[in-house]
Amino acid sequence: MGFRAKGDSVLCIRKPEEPIDLFMVEIMHMRHKFDVDTRLVEGLVLDHGSRHPDMKRRAENCHILTCNVSLEYEKRCVKETSGFFYSNAEQREAMVTAERRSVDERVNKIIELKNKVCAGNDNSFVIINQKGIDPPSLDLLAREGIIALRRAKRRNMERLVLACGGEAVNSVDDLTPDSLGWAGLVYEHVLGEEKYTFVEQVKNPHSCTILIKGPNDHTIAQIKDAVRDGLRSVKNTLEDECVVLGAGAFEVAARQHLMNEVKKTVQGRAQLGVEAFANALLVVPKTLAENAGLDTQDVIISLTSEHDKGNVVGVSLVDGEPIDPQLAGIFDNYSVKRQLINSGPVIASQLLLVDEVIRAGRNMRKPT
Repeated sequence: MGFRAKGDSVLCIRKPEEPIDLFMVEIMHMRHKFDVDTRLVEGLVLDHGSRHPDMKRRAENCHILTCNVSLEYEKRCVKETSGFFYSNAEQREAMVTAERRSVDERVNKIIELKNKVCAGNDNSFVIINQKGIDPPSLDLLAREGIIALRRAKRRNMERLVLACGGEAVNSVDDLTPDSLGWAGLVYEHVLGEEKYTFVEQVKNPHSCTILIKGPNDHTIAQIKDAVRDGLRSVKNTLEDECVVLGAGAFEVAARQHLMNEVKKTVQGRAQLGVEAFANALLVVPKTLAENAGLDTQDVIISLTSEHDKGNVVGVSLVDGEPIDPQLAGIFDNYSVKRQLINSGPVIASQLLLVDEVIRAGRNMRKPT
């Protein structure tokens, strides 16, 4: 999965003048085939399917009803001081029938809305419910050609509304077509014993799913870490509205500036501090060269000589030669680089302070 797909996922959930919420990017995984199958779904992938054998497995032009309504028979919980009393089996059956009728009425209201919006066209109707749907209700819905998913995760309810539009309803008493979302394609994918429902081709999505596929758990975990890092990088770039040249180019340029310009503006021992800080910045290109199996001294010498000529270059991890990071597309986040530069001196100062405290304690224990 490339950086472009990660960028598209962040741009998908981005709202004007609102902070970017990466939790609206759902990351799901399948143990299946190869890692090259990882892709971005501009919609949602639910980790369950329908529970009725007669329901369609694929539908197009779908009205989406996102709801949190109980469509199943429930035993009523009553306090110890109250209860239902009946003297024969007929009375008990009457109570059960009344409860069943209440559930059927809720289902029929949904069916009425479906007939209203799907009359005269070939549109489909999909229910995604956070609560349960019992078999008789599923049977009623299946007869009307409605796809129904039950026990959807709570976090997916908000994502469904952001992806498909409409609103999440908690009651079927005031259902209107404005409550419905829209998806161009809803289909079920079966992988082994697992079922997945894809909700795609949505209009103006503000939530999406990154579907990760890998042959084993280790590969999937590595891909997840890389995807999360990429999403945060894109988020930082959009919020900073700027980037910094990577491949060690910024650190070498900053060292040159400190040694040639800043060092001349200070007097006394402060020059040693500026020089030490400037040399410490070279740890980044040195580490890059060392991890690539290159000679660190040769790399640093070639980089500094190019910077002395006025060329802002970084190190190529392929052959160790200087490269233009901008042409190579290698950039770092401004906020991350700024945080590192700010926290580095603070941490070093705290470590030196600890050394001073320990040294002072040892001197105090010496006999007079």
